[in-house]
Amino acid sequence: NASSCQAVHSRKDSILEPLCFPDQPADTSSPPGVQCPGSEPLVCLFCSESVPPPRKDVLLRHLLMEHKLVIADVKLIADVPKYLLYWKGRFLEQPLTDFCSVIKTNSTGPVEKQEDYFLLCDVLPEDRVLREKLQQKRLEEVLEQQQKERDDSSFHRLCMFCSEEFTGNRSSLLNHMAREHSFSIGLPDNIVYCSEFLDTLQDKLDSLQCLYCEKTFRDKTTLKDHMRKKAHRRINAKNHEYDRFYVINYLELGKTWEEVQSEDDRELADDEDDDWSDWQAHPVSAVCLFCDHQSETLEQIYAHMKEAHGFDLHLLKTELNLKFYQQVKLVNFIRRQIHQSRCYGCTRMFDCRADALRHIAAEGHVMKLPEMSAWDQPQYYFPTYENDALLCTLSDSEEGDGDEEHRGEEIPVIAEDISNLRALKQSSVLK
Repeated sequence: NASSCQAVHSRKDSILEPLCFPDQPADTSSPPGVQCPGSEPLVCLFCSESVPPPRKDVLLRHLLMEHKLVIADVKLIADVPKYLLYWKGRFLEQPLTDFCSVIKTNSTGPVEKQEDYFLLCDVLPEDRVLREKLQQKRLEEVLEQQQKERDDSSFHRLCMFCSEEFTGNRSSLLNHMAREHSFSIGLPDNIVYCSEFLDTLQDKLDSLQCLYCEKTFRDKTTLKDHMRKKAHRRINAKNHEYDRFYVINYLELGKTWEEVQSEDDRELADDEDDDWSDWQAHPVSAVCLFCDHQSETLEQIYAHMKEAHGFDLHLLKTELNLKFYQQVKLVNFIRRQIHQSRCYGCTRMFDCRADALRHIAAEGHVMKLPEMSAWDQPQYYFPTYENDALLCTLSDSEEGDGDEEHRGEEIPVIAEDISNLRALKQSSVLK
């Protein structure tokens, strides 16, 4: 992923998937993952390279840098080792181009500087079917495990809060903690890998860590007082470490419990008298190209970039006659260069992002763009930050121009001739 690539200080473009601006307040948790840890190695699709599952990012970087292959949405693949083994076999049978989309970089430049990158994604029906089969198999395994835990009468464990002993079915302990200690992790029938779940929670408590805010305290007494007074006897729903312990996260390919639940909430009966007058749109919160400033309106973010940094996107759009997708590529290009600590005007590299930004301001490179062929490339269709709201503010250069020309003109309205209404009704094609 992007964070692992940042650790490799390289002049090559090694962003494996879109970055993401932090939410407000910042949420640094990792993306949801419900894959069970396993010992099966992850193999390269083209050579003998292999890594253990925890080093998945190393293999993804190897595929990109050595073989110019990108696998889309890896985090949504239910069983990555089996997925890789399948495609390793298929690539031995048929050429890579039979399965992958080809993205040519620097397409308008000299031939010797052009490179072909390959994208393996679920647009290919065979890939989509494979992902769905792996997801279905994982769901069947999870449901089988859940049934075993439901029927298991050998469960034996102490309560995490009062050390009362429980034997028999797991539900007796979970119901006890919910009833006696106001600590509920959900209905027993919604949970899978229950023993491992409880081990995870117990380890946190043994490490003197609050289960909700995840702060660490100096002793158990202080921790207990904190969880009681702050009503923190609950788990943090935003901690995706827990996702794999809830069956709902395995139900649909690539969807978390929040997405599944929101879909259920939307299944409301149609009503002609629905009142939408209280509808409130969420603010845009677009992030500046050069700093962490965010604005809730489009006018504010454009004004901020112009006044604080001297960057006028509207002016560039007009002078260069940029179409919509050219604006998209330009924004993604600038985002990527700054993320990689590189001046987009002179391509000079720096040790950190702050140094690059200081250079851009000091040398007056804010409005200095390289040749259009440098950034008007297919790879910049893909967002550098997947939640980049600034991209949503762009518009086609032709939009609005025609409106200005015709604004104020009185357009005549010709009324329908209804002088002989009866004749119209008799001859109407609607009759």
